[in-house]
Amino acid sequence: MKTADITRITEMEDRHWWFREKRHLLADELKRLGPPGRALDIGAAGGGNTRVLRERGWDVVATDYDENAVEIARSRGLDAIHADARDLPLPSSSFDLVVAFEILEHIQEDDQAAAELFRVLKPGGSALISVPSGMDLWSAHDVAVSHVRRYDRASLRKVIEDAGFVVDELWSWNVLLRPVVALRRRSARGNELNEHTPWLVNHALTAIVTAERYLPTRSRRGVSLILKAHKP
Repeated sequence: MKTADITRITEMEDRHWWFREKRHLLADELKRLGPPGRALDIGAAGGGNTRVLRERGWDVVATDYDENAVEIARSRGLDAIHADARDLPLPSSSFDLVVAFEILEHIQEDDQAAAELFRVLKPGGSALISVPSGMDLWSAHDVAVSHVRRYDRASLRKVIEDAGFVVDELWSWNVLLRPVVALRRRSARGNELNEHTPWLVNHALTAIVTAERYLPTRSRRGVSLILKAHKP
């Protein structure tokens, strides 16, 4: 991801519907994991997810491939280091939780990144992973944000299980808005995050995506896939 995109994400993540609901999703999953321990947030950008982890009691380290992102995270009081997800400069079996939201799709060698997630986790540790779903949604947006691929359930499960993980849950997110996204992507010319979202539209999209918390949509096709796994 480009440095300019990381800066923009940092500026907008507290108010934009997509980022806010992803933070809620992460916080909700953390409740299910039991007492907090040591966590690693891979590809943390400016540290939005890192802050969620810290606020809920986790001792968290943020990493990013972009040095500017690391500096932004540090300026927000977060423990952040420059690192390549394919070769993490961290000890094996040293974290209770690894979070990798919107990371694997940027990496050609996603198998290497998955293997590193596995390596740094303690036995019994958990991984929370989010990726964009459906190559039928591939567009200029994906090119602009440096995606290598979009996943389906089988391809995501394979790369995670091949790394040694046991997959606990795999579900779709942003299901209700998928038809709208599919329509928009046909005419996409670049990174949609660079487009201004009016307050009223942001409010409406928030209401729609929030509704998924209460509806049985997880098994249907969405814009994203969420996976929870553990290291045996």
